[in-house]
Amino acid sequence: MQVKLGEHIQDIPAPATVIDALKALDRDVLKVSLAAKVNGAEVDLNRELAETDEILSIEPITADSAEGLELIRHSTAHLLAAAILDLFPGTKLGVGPALMEDPRYGFYYDVIAPRNLTEDDLPVIEKKMKQMAKGDLKYRRDVISKGEILDIFKGREEPLKCELISDKVEGDASVYYIDGSPFIDFCLGPHVQHTGKLKAFKLLAISGAYWKGDAERDQMQRIYGTAFATQEELDAWLKQREEAEKRDHRKLGRELDLFSISDDYGQGLILWHPKGGIIRNEMERLLKEELEKRGYSFVFTPHIAKRNLWVTSGHEGNYSDSMYAPTSIEDEEYRLKPMNCPFHIGIYKSSPRSYRDLPQRYSEMGTVYRAELSGTLHGLMRVRGFSVDDAHLFVRPDQVHAEVADCLDFAIKVFDTYGFDKVKFELSVRGDAENKGYLGSDEDWANAEEQLASALTERGISYERIEGEAAFYGPKIDIKIEDAIGRVWQLGTIQLDFNLPERFELEYTGDDNLKHRPFMIHRALFGSIERFFGVLIEHYAGAFPLWLAPVQVAVLPITDRINEYADSVAQTLRDTGFRVECNTRTDKIGAKIRDAQLQKVPYMLVLGDQELENKTVAVRHRKEGDLGAISLNDFIEKVTAEKQNRSI
Repeated sequence: MQVKLGEHIQDIPAPATVIDALKALDRDVLKVSLAAKVNGAEVDLNRELAETDEILSIEPITADSAEGLELIRHSTAHLLAAAILDLFPGTKLGVGPALMEDPRYGFYYDVIAPRNLTEDDLPVIEKKMKQMAKGDLKYRRDVISKGEILDIFKGREEPLKCELISDKVEGDASVYYIDGSPFIDFCLGPHVQHTGKLKAFKLLAISGAYWKGDAERDQMQRIYGTAFATQEELDAWLKQREEAEKRDHRKLGRELDLFSISDDYGQGLILWHPKGGIIRNEMERLLKEELEKRGYSFVFTPHIAKRNLWVTSGHEGNYSDSMYAPTSIEDEEYRLKPMNCPFHIGIYKSSPRSYRDLPQRYSEMGTVYRAELSGTLHGLMRVRGFSVDDAHLFVRPDQVHAEVADCLDFAIKVFDTYGFDKVKFELSVRGDAENKGYLGSDEDWANAEEQLASALTERGISYERIEGEAAFYGPKIDIKIEDAIGRVWQLGTIQLDFNLPERFELEYTGDDNLKHRPFMIHRALFGSIERFFGVLIEHYAGAFPLWLAPVQVAVLPITDRINEYADSVAQTLRDTGFRVECNTRTDKIGAKIRDAQLQKVPYMLVLGDQELENKTVAVRHRKEGDLGAISLNDFIEKVTAEKQNRSI
């Protein structure tokens, strides 16, 4: 038998398993796909293969790939569960997924242990995991019937696993064992071949959780960890994590008085404080300037709508788990909006449209609501009520390419203004659409995907094509940025939608005097202003550039006799358009400077007798320190240019 990996062909004596074939090659292979096509027929790659002259092409999963990292983390989550079962017999298992989009963690496992686990238990559990990893224990998969799987977990007194199996399994399904340990789990896999493949992992935290996120269900403990292919990668991530903790937006939000979240008002609901509100206004001001340049119209829509609207849009059938429950008003049901798009459609439909009227570009900082589970909430990053810098463009088919290209230019311009010079683009397409709830015809999807790809290519933008990650109503371009410490954040999106125009029967009259269906483009750059605000806090470590800073200048008189001069300096700066605080408290000047530094004010003007006499200001920068004494007019000229240019 011949096995082909990339450009390399290896002869393998038959019969042999594909796993044996891969072991014979000089490759660090974690796993292979479970199926591939030989002569057009699906075959199981893990079965014994008869001798054949055919070349079997397979794609290995290696440790340096994204799929490989996910496989490592999922396998390490199972190793964690195995170690807990060994150390704490009688533990009941929940679920243990890999986390690929969460920058804080790499995996978790939910458990109900015989006693309450604490942070002190984590080093003990991790030590046991390392012992098991060194043992090269095999991950073994077995496919058995639903009845057999239920019998296994009933015998192990695992009610939560039995519930999952009852809900998810119809016929046969797979279970995984870690040989030499008490671990067995109902899981689709795949996993690494043996525990020796797991070389670099770390347990990080323990917290409370509820089964399926329901506070009325079993209370569990969630143990978080992360894993990488090499120790060097883990060490680099731990160093990054240490820096990230210093930049935590929740901590800085309190210290800088930017925002708060209170259980009295509801988890996941943000209270913007005055200083946070200033930054938000500046964020929105930048967007508004760019939107006006690009011909957008500003619209405003309600927070609630009839339930039937969401039935028509498809959200009721495809998104209802993330929507708040309906409420009744005079025998009619309403739901809080999870998205703004159906409202913008209503504005489009309010008048007949001609081909000359297109494109129609509507923009709204629209607040939406998502019924997120409490266990998923995280400061500003994952909330239940948030505002989307939303825009919907209604265009003719011949305008799609140009409008998408302009959205890309818009995104690059805005993120460059904030100092994000590493921007990544991903084209999410339908891929294998079977049983994934995608709406629309194959022809529509092929056309839509081509429109987005061509706009990226025309702009010379490199991108990654992601199969199976499109929205249910159309393909999309996801925009990710890298922050100051190397973390990647998913932010904006540009989505081409051929489904909603069809569902809502949108029309325009063409130059042939016939009715035509417009295309619809969904565009958001920040994703949500709350989440982007959280990213900015951590990117700048709370030290916002001058144009964003809630307090731009702190005026600090050394003695009380300078207060009158300090007040006049502060007022002149305010009249010039700067945000100023004048600290006339009786504190010593060292304490005043320290307070301004802690509040991360960009500039401090230290005023004493000499400054009063010469009508100057002694300028101090939060990072560069003492810059010397200059006239107030010279200082105003300097910082005005910095503010107007939105310098970083």
